[in-house]
Amino acid sequence: MADETLFQLLHTEVVAAAYGGGRGSGDEGQRNGLTVLEGMGFRVGQGLAERLPRGALVFKEELDTIKFLCRDLWGAVFRKQTDNLRTNHQGTYILQDNNFPFLTQMAWGQQYLEEAPKFLAFTCGLLRGTLSALGIESSVTASVASLPAWTK
Repeated sequence: MADETLFQLLHTEVVAAAYGGGRGSGDEGQRNGLTVLEGMGFRVGQGLAERLPRGALVFKEELDTIKFLCRDLWGAVFRKQTDNLRTNHQGTYILQDNNFPFLTQMAWGQQYLEEAPKFLAFTCGLLRGTLSALGIESSVTASVASLPAWTK
C-alpha cells in the first residue's frame, strides 16, 4: 500500500514539475508538458522491458504482446490488471481501466476532465516505450469519458 501511495505522489510531483519550470503558457505549455511526461514514460517503459528475461519477451502474435501489457506490465506498475481489452483485429487495441490509479485522487466531475491528459501522458509513454523495446512501433493515445476511468 505504501509503495502505491509513494508512486502516486511521485507521479503528481513529476506532473507538477513538467508543467512548471518555464515551459511556456497556454496551449504551448500544455504540449511541452505532455511531451516531457510522455518522453519520461517512454524511457521507463524501455527500461522495464529491458529488465525482463529475454525468453519472456518472445511473443508469436501482436495480440499476445498486448495481453502481456494488460496483465503483466500493468500488474507490475499498478498492482492490478486492466479491466478490458478490445481489438478490431486490424492493429488497433483498446485497453480500459475503470479505476485508473493516477485519476482516482482527482475530484469527480466534468470540469476536471480537461486536467486528466497530463496525468495520462506518462503512462502512454510507458506503454509506447515497452512496445518499442519489444519491436512494435506504435502510437498510444488516451481518452477519459468519466473520472477515474480511462481508455488507451
